[in-house]
Amino acid sequence: MVSKSYSNLLELASGEAPSFGRMRRRIPRIMTVAGIISDLDDDPADSVCSDPSSSSVQRDRIIIVANQLPIRAQRKSDNSKGWIFSWDENSLLLQLKDGLGDDDIEVIYVGCLKEEIHVNEQDEVSQILLDTFKCVPTFLPPDLFSRYYHGFCKQQLWPLFHYMLPLSPDLGGRFNRSLWQAYVSVNKIFADRIMEVINPEDDFVWVHDYHLMVLPTFLRKRFNRVKLGFFLHSPFPSSEIYKTLPIREEILRALLNSDLIGFHTFDYARHFLSCCSRMLGLTYESKRGYIGLEYYGRTVSIKILPVGIHMGQLQSVLSLPGTEAKVSELIKQFHDQGKVMLLGVDDMDIFKGISLKLLAMEQLLIQHPEWQGKVVLVQIANPARGRGKDVKEVQAETYSTVERINQTFGKPGYDPVVLIDEPLKFYERIAYYVVAECCLVTAVRDGSEPSSPKKSMLVVSEFIGCSPSLSGAIRVNPWNIDAVSDAMDSALEMADQEKQLRHEKHYRYVSTHDVGYWARSFLQDLERTCREHVRQRCWGIGFGLSFRVVALDPNFKKLSMEHIVSAYKRTTTRAILLDYDGTLMPQASIDKSPNSKTIDILNSLCRDKNNMVFLVSAKSRKTLAEWFSPCENLGIAAEHGYFFRLRRDEEWETCIPVADCGWKQIAEPVMKLYTETTDGSTIEDKETALVWSYEDADPDFGSCQAKELLDHLESVLANEPVTVKSGQNLVEVKPQGVNKGLVAKRLLSTMQEREMLPDFVLCVGDDRSDEDMFEVIISSMAGPSIAPRAEVFACTVGRKPSKAKYYLDDTVEIVRLMQGLACVADQMVPV
Repeated sequence: MVSKSYSNLLELASGEAPSFGRMRRRIPRIMTVAGIISDLDDDPADSVCSDPSSSSVQRDRIIIVANQLPIRAQRKSDNSKGWIFSWDENSLLLQLKDGLGDDDIEVIYVGCLKEEIHVNEQDEVSQILLDTFKCVPTFLPPDLFSRYYHGFCKQQLWPLFHYMLPLSPDLGGRFNRSLWQAYVSVNKIFADRIMEVINPEDDFVWVHDYHLMVLPTFLRKRFNRVKLGFFLHSPFPSSEIYKTLPIREEILRALLNSDLIGFHTFDYARHFLSCCSRMLGLTYESKRGYIGLEYYGRTVSIKILPVGIHMGQLQSVLSLPGTEAKVSELIKQFHDQGKVMLLGVDDMDIFKGISLKLLAMEQLLIQHPEWQGKVVLVQIANPARGRGKDVKEVQAETYSTVERINQTFGKPGYDPVVLIDEPLKFYERIAYYVVAECCLVTAVRDGSEPSSPKKSMLVVSEFIGCSPSLSGAIRVNPWNIDAVSDAMDSALEMADQEKQLRHEKHYRYVSTHDVGYWARSFLQDLERTCREHVRQRCWGIGFGLSFRVVALDPNFKKLSMEHIVSAYKRTTTRAILLDYDGTLMPQASIDKSPNSKTIDILNSLCRDKNNMVFLVSAKSRKTLAEWFSPCENLGIAAEHGYFFRLRRDEEWETCIPVADCGWKQIAEPVMKLYTETTDGSTIEDKETALVWSYEDADPDFGSCQAKELLDHLESVLANEPVTVKSGQNLVEVKPQGVNKGLVAKRLLSTMQEREMLPDFVLCVGDDRSDEDMFEVIISSMAGPSIAPRAEVFACTVGRKPSKAKYYLDDTVEIVRLMQGLACVADQMVPV
């Protein structure tokens, strides 16, 4: 039994999936090594593809994963055992395949069937679907499916993603950990099914929608280099809503195990990026038009493009005899009777705004009585995908509102609202689109795609996913009943020429941005994002849903204590450069002053006359001189190297001529202005620099203000001899030419002047400012300032892209390493 304190779902995420019924025969897995099929489990140590390797025969193949397969299943009519399967022509997944239009691309589907298949039939059904349709069915026990789909997906994720908070028990959707565990279990079962057919070096995997948001973690855990895309077909809520989800970080980290994440609109993408910033501390940037997040050395790309419609399918359906007959029937029913049809097509869902549309229709008939007897709203209500109290309430409200409107405004032979709540065939729906004069979409939140092929007007909610793309539509706030009513009247009264121009504008966009364009664009971006996989070295770290992959340069290694101690013992003249904040001292520490252990380590290293040890910091020289006063032989560089001294008893020098700091009179008032308007920000006034920090401010607002401040300062200081730079939660103004690389150059040149050619160089730092030191050290290896065949160690803190060749995980490991070197130094110095 799973405990309630199951916060990271370690057992569930890393153990075997629950076994249900008897064991099924597995579908043959594609082999990546000839003749060998390895057993794969969820241990990070067993992750596949941790090093680049050549793949087998190259094949263009896409595995499309979704909650439901694009398959219709029907029992054979003769009461015998067996099923009849056919493609579901209305499925987006099938339209996606048709849209690709490339016979060279093989598509395999993984998902559930709508119908329940008895366990005794599952093997046979699996084989039929794989052989005939290239579909891999995922069979779930009814109870598990109910808790996963109707429970967690529909009662918790779906409402939350549509901005409905469970503020009271009556609203439903309160977080239930057992439903979450069912969701994770199902995602793992999906991963197991994918394992049976994937060729990890060659195949692309495209996961669809919120039902499978933690699936990327299970796939990435099995195959570090899996080429994985995810597209969210629903809205992504703002951070204020999303952060109420107790498992918010688990879902974010799982999505970030994808290579490419797609959204309908920039708003949804922006909300996701804001959540990553606020909850995980990640930042994003745009490079050549592509938005990317750096996540442990991997670039996770963001794609923004709404799903299009299948133009080929629409055109073929329009020419069917059945469609033409239905169109003729509807023309006789409405147009020939002098009536104008308004059309709405929505799921019977709380978020689709059917009741708001009906109220707007009622308002139209009240405010514009001339339309009474003439205008008819046909509302096609598709069956609800979920179930529960909210669905019943929507149905009851819809039926009662329709009845009230028809009783109030209806006449013999005229009902102002026609509600169709039974399933319609696709060609019948198309016929309604053809005849309608205006299509109404009043969803309060939705990820919808456009669906009207006719030269009718569109009135669309500004909250739906396709709204930004349909610039010729009349956009409305569905909550403003009067505005929707006025929009309906405007659409009906609009001149034919204006309608035609708007229609042509829509048609150009819809026909060029169809489902094929969307699919090809997404896969092209996925391929572009995955190109770097083969050049990177990958490690899987973390357990359960905290698992992630670190991708680094193949030459990037962890610095081992044995290796550096051995090198230290073999060498005689040593140069040691150490950053302070974030290296010897954790960034999160409130008290930044060194403890006695740090002082002892530095003194032990400095005691050897053949060692030159330099501490490099952004702190002021006064602070550093006070903190490190017990270290007589320690060299110190303050304010990124502007001030430095080689020993405690020597005078401070400057790396460049003393600059005039008159520019501070210009910069400081500007910084004060931003400090007053940015709660949590501060100004640090150093001797030669000014730093504006927003570490304690709202991350989104602070970042936005930092960008504005950077532009403002660059403008007002354009003629001053200073550099304006942004760093981690700060904006800094300092003299031109000052960086930590100058300290490294000065140390090496001083040692060269004293004929102390170092054969051991250690340089340790944690952030971007330390990269200048790494660059100088590495570039000097072939020069005269370092001995030939010297042992050079440029080491960064944390596994991340860096010019350094080595890394250690955190400050604890750095201190442990320095303590080891200090012990060796004490042994080697004669008493």
